[in-house]
Amino acid sequence: MKKNCYLIFSVLVFYLTSCISQENPPKISTPEKSNYSTVTVVDGIDIPWGMDFITENDLLVTEKKGVLYRVINGEKNEVAGLPEIYQRGQGGLLDVAVHPDFKNNQIIYFTTAAFVEGDPGGNTALYTAVLNGNQLDDLKLLYKATPNTKKGQHWGSRIVFDDRGHLFFGIGDRGNRDVNPQDLKRDGGKIYRLNLDGSIPDDNPFVNEDDALAAIYSYGHRNPQGMTVHPETGEIWENEHGPKGGDEINIIKKGKNYGWPVITYGINYSGTSITDKTALPGMEQPYYYWVPSIAPSGMAFSSSGVYRKWKGDLFVGSLKFKYLERLELKRGKVVKREKILNEIGRIRNVKEGPDGYLYVGVEGKGILKVVKN
Repeated sequence: MKKNCYLIFSVLVFYLTSCISQENPPKISTPEKSNYSTVTVVDGIDIPWGMDFITENDLLVTEKKGVLYRVINGEKNEVAGLPEIYQRGQGGLLDVAVHPDFKNNQIIYFTTAAFVEGDPGGNTALYTAVLNGNQLDDLKLLYKATPNTKKGQHWGSRIVFDDRGHLFFGIGDRGNRDVNPQDLKRDGGKIYRLNLDGSIPDDNPFVNEDDALAAIYSYGHRNPQGMTVHPETGEIWENEHGPKGGDEINIIKKGKNYGWPVITYGINYSGTSITDKTALPGMEQPYYYWVPSIAPSGMAFSSSGVYRKWKGDLFVGSLKFKYLERLELKRGKVVKREKILNEIGRIRNVKEGPDGYLYVGVEGKGILKVVKN
């Protein structure tokens, strides 16, 4: 009897704490007068999907249609040697990241929508190559998700590194929400962890399970399009698109289930319910969620002293509402939200540069640097 009472009490505590932690998210504010504007770093890029810095004045930028640019002192040059890019819906050339030891090895990584001859459709792939000037050499496919599908949505994808020699990247549910995210035998709706050479780390959470893909690090995701590393804790932070409502920020933990589509704060685009559950035992709650959706893409912490009052704040791009959102964090919660660069355009990516400034990739404009007026 005592055991049953304890079990009931534990379940009640779980639900109460889950609800309390998510109650009344702060509304966003818009400053009457903006103290910040932008300087164009490079223009003429329709959808600047990903970017990463080689040095302060040397930048790689992906254009979704299948072009990789190297931008040196504002001058952009096309990089040759990309694989054939599968173009469908939201898919194309996606993120790019410079190897942590690029100075010595000139290695880069990038994600694309990819296909296989004779197999209709496509899925997300991770490549690596050596960058020699404006040419890619020694191209290698490190990971290709399966199965291919002709659906055009939810490819992911961002790339980040921890400080222990691992690479993380995300793949969306590929429009198959009722199967992929919760099935460890299938790709899609997952965050993956690899060694920098593409091999599987020995301590990945499912590496010794027959009914799971060894590269999976976390699961139950819808469509991750922002990922960054916390500058103090080293934690992997991720944002993902919800359906109608329920966009999320998550701190990615080894082997954890983030719930999609079993639990969500969103509903179908038609207005009908996906599930009546927002919390269940064994499933992680988001650090923060948006209702209504802002369509988050890209994210970065401000870790330098360039923006003195913003140090430690998180910045997320909004595709839907066309602003940069600043989230002030205290004691494990979002305590304030603010629109920065309101009506700037569809922000696809956000990065902190080597100079400590924030850079945003804006559709139809290119890469912009955020500066104080």
